[in-house]
Amino acid sequence: MKKIILIGSGGAGKSTLARHLGDALAIEVIHLDKLHWQPNWTSPPKDEWRKTVRKLIEKDEWVIDGNFNGTMELRMAACDTVIYLDFPRLVCVYRALKRVLKYYNKTRPDMGEGCRERLDFEFLRWVWTFQKSDKPKIEERINKLGVDKTIIRLRSPKEVEDFLADLDFTQKEEPATN
Repeated sequence: MKKIILIGSGGAGKSTLARHLGDALAIEVIHLDKLHWQPNWTSPPKDEWRKTVRKLIEKDEWVIDGNFNGTMELRMAACDTVIYLDFPRLVCVYRALKRVLKYYNKTRPDMGEGCRERLDFEFLRWVWTFQKSDKPKIEERINKLGVDKTIIRLRSPKEVEDFLADLDFTQKEEPATN
């Protein structure tokens, strides 16, 4: 795993898992939210954003978290591993609300400067409808990927915990090279 994308509903824990993977694998972590969202939650022009993503995926190693449907195909083509956090909606809504409470009126570490956390009903509606609106499109994209891609679908916080525990164990078991 050298080029990893993390996708899934808001509140699923993509950014947190990305940080853990980056630490475990000693790979750069790229939070798309931090790069995409400009002060006061403004978006860059689409062509500028695609250019930014193209430049990011040229690197040799990375963990990239975030959905951003307009550039997902670029990241899927460039990655070797897709980790899909396919969590139940209630887990995601609960976590999104918890995040609002924790960071309310502050900028999260994985968010662009000037984007203070707020109670955003449009975002919560997106999290609530993710299973119906976005999940089918994501699964269609995953199903079109070639056999050269590793697909990891994690369906619960416990599965993420087990995955990280196995990954940490695997990393410790690899022989050191001189």
